[in-house]
Amino acid sequence: MTILGLAPSTAPITPAHFDIEKVIRPNILALHPYRCARDDYQEGILLDANENALGHSIPRSSNQIQQELSSTLDTNLNRYPDPSHDGIKSRIASLRSLPGKNHVFLGVGSDEVIDLLMRICVVPANEKILITPPTYGMYSICAQVNDIGIVRCNLELDGSEGEGGEHGRFSLLIDNIKAAILADPSIKLIFLCSPGNPTGTLISLAAIKAILDYEPFKGIVVVDEAYIDFAGEGTSAVSLIKDYANLCVMQTLSKSFGLAAIRLGIALAQPPLIQVLTNTKAPYNISTPSAQLALAALSKEAVQNMRLKCQTLVESRKQLQKSLESLSALGVGDIIGGNDANFLMVPILNKETRLPDNARANAVYTELAENKGVVVRFRGKEAGCYGCLRITIGTAEENGTLIRQLQSALNDY
Repeated sequence: MTILGLAPSTAPITPAHFDIEKVIRPNILALHPYRCARDDYQEGILLDANENALGHSIPRSSNQIQQELSSTLDTNLNRYPDPSHDGIKSRIASLRSLPGKNHVFLGVGSDEVIDLLMRICVVPANEKILITPPTYGMYSICAQVNDIGIVRCNLELDGSEGEGGEHGRFSLLIDNIKAAILADPSIKLIFLCSPGNPTGTLISLAAIKAILDYEPFKGIVVVDEAYIDFAGEGTSAVSLIKDYANLCVMQTLSKSFGLAAIRLGIALAQPPLIQVLTNTKAPYNISTPSAQLALAALSKEAVQNMRLKCQTLVESRKQLQKSLESLSALGVGDIIGGNDANFLMVPILNKETRLPDNARANAVYTELAENKGVVVRFRGKEAGCYGCLRITIGTAEENGTLIRQLQSALNDY
């Protein structure tokens, strides 16, 4: 038996009449779980999970904030947390220029939001979601857990038919999505990752509107904006919420805010959808310590700090791209995808053919992690990413070490 990761010799003794595989749902038995960055490596310079290398932006000098945080340890930990967290929601609504807290839902990371949207909108075994690979892996994992179908409309690299069309960028093929909708009315959710992971490519508001306005689609368009604060002003789909009840925008405090550890995800939408999400969530889903840190991170001073750190990382992204380009002779290809997030994606080329090489990319990735003390992410098995490594933007020192060790690894392989 392998479902629980136990070899037969270590499996627990059970009654002869009990077979756990007969109890577990077939779709769960077939599940390949999401493999996160920390499953592979936990030590070294970690440039593999798109975390904010500059850390959180909560000001350490603010007496008021420090008192609020320290009070969490002194009081109320024996009590269940606030079930609504209206203070956090109000600050988020203000930050994102929304009318009020009734436009905001809080989840345990964006993953809870993804799961809830599927549970409330998509009928198991009968209906489907649409995704645009290469994209965030949890959309398909949640779909399989909830026993719902998946329709895939792959992004196109350097495609002239789609939205974007810039060299080296992934394009959203709007006509293909519309054709899929016409062919399959059971599609209830469309997930668009903007900026994309692992593509780093921003989807234009015009492209998002084209799908929202497409009359044959009766479901909800979900725009995942985990990296939106690295993409510049005026790029967020939040500005469309007032006009589209069929839009849900997901954001998070994990990336630009540097608070991946507290697992706080956000859904932004018109009040009817927010109310349904609220009705469906588990009680007390956001812990008191997480809530206190989130509230501190959303103070005016902290938000200003966050924006400054985002600017620093964007500048570091430009410098890292130049440094990677300097390794072209050793087999680092041109950056693919966009420059709209806190990471870059590069193909590793075969020494002889100068084409993307999955075997060499994986060997370089392993060498960096196990012998060079630098962990990046191998993405070569995803659509359109053959031979690619995804590299999170680190501190200036981390980026320098990355380039030196990458040069060494390329010389070895």
